[in-house]
Amino acid sequence: MKKDQIILGIETSCDETAASVVKNGTEILSNVVASQIESHKRFGGVVPEIASRHHVEQITLVIEEAIEQAGVQYGDIDGIAVTEGPGLVGALLIGVNAAKAVAFAHNIPLIGVHHIAGHIYANRLIKEMVFPALSLVVSGGHTELVLLEAHGKFRVIGETRDDAAGEAYDKVARTLNLPYPGGPHIDRLAHEGQPTIRLPRAWLEGSYDFSFSGLKSAVINTLHNAEQRGEEIEPANLAASFQQSVIEVLVKKTLQATAEYNVKQVLLAGGVAANKGLRAALSEAFADLPNVELVIPPLNLCTDNAAMIAAAGSVLYERGKRSNLALNGNPGLDIEA
Repeated sequence: MKKDQIILGIETSCDETAASVVKNGTEILSNVVASQIESHKRFGGVVPEIASRHHVEQITLVIEEAIEQAGVQYGDIDGIAVTEGPGLVGALLIGVNAAKAVAFAHNIPLIGVHHIAGHIYANRLIKEMVFPALSLVVSGGHTELVLLEAHGKFRVIGETRDDAAGEAYDKVARTLNLPYPGGPHIDRLAHEGQPTIRLPRAWLEGSYDFSFSGLKSAVINTLHNAEQRGEEIEPANLAASFQQSVIEVLVKKTLQATAEYNVKQVLLAGGVAANKGLRAALSEAFADLPNVELVIPPLNLCTDNAAMIAAAGSVLYERGKRSNLALNGNPGLDIEA
């Protein structure tokens, strides 16, 4: 009988300190996340130095908790998968160095993982992947369409040229005086309003690239112009109009790429995958495509976590990919490398 493969995942790319144990690349035995949202909320965004300090304080505790919850020992672990990049370099270094220390101390293979590959492979924790697959990655720092022709083989066919969707959400939320992180608050407010305000869509015809900087500026200008005229704009209607503009572009480009590349499965990934409006719009759009399976991860696997890193690391482990103790944090790591 084949031995179960046990991977310890570690994730510290931004403001969550996370560790997880995953069996055979698909079964979560533990998934521990220490969030820093309360620490960064008063600054309206992530402060890199504070994030790094919290990672130092939490990393050992989180790893030990993940191993204890999983009911395994270090001797049971086949590989340690850690986020190598992209991300905040100071934050990445905490996770990478913790992973190297554990790997060296217990003679366990080390595997560097791309953060976005992790988000994509969060879907494998709920559904086996079918190729060719297309992933719509939507997060605070990334908006991409990634084609997967086989396990671990990524081709970026579209990406943001300026602001990522999640970044635009946070900036618009700040303009509306909503708390950080702004995305969930915009999503909630959008469901209370109507999309009555005309806002632009950047289609960038002839490509699958995205642009949300102009939309963000249009929202800010709409508010400022109304203030100068002494008019009041209903925040819920502005949020609904903004969200409709973002979602319409994301869904239409995903549908176009699905048809062009004849994919069998579409995978939603990234922190903004938790957005209820986006989840509903994609579900509706793909309901009429019986030959394409839409996979949307549960909310706890959309935001940064280590189970997704372990899942992606499992595939690399099976392919014989290993990192040595010279592994370093790489904030500009390329998913296609």
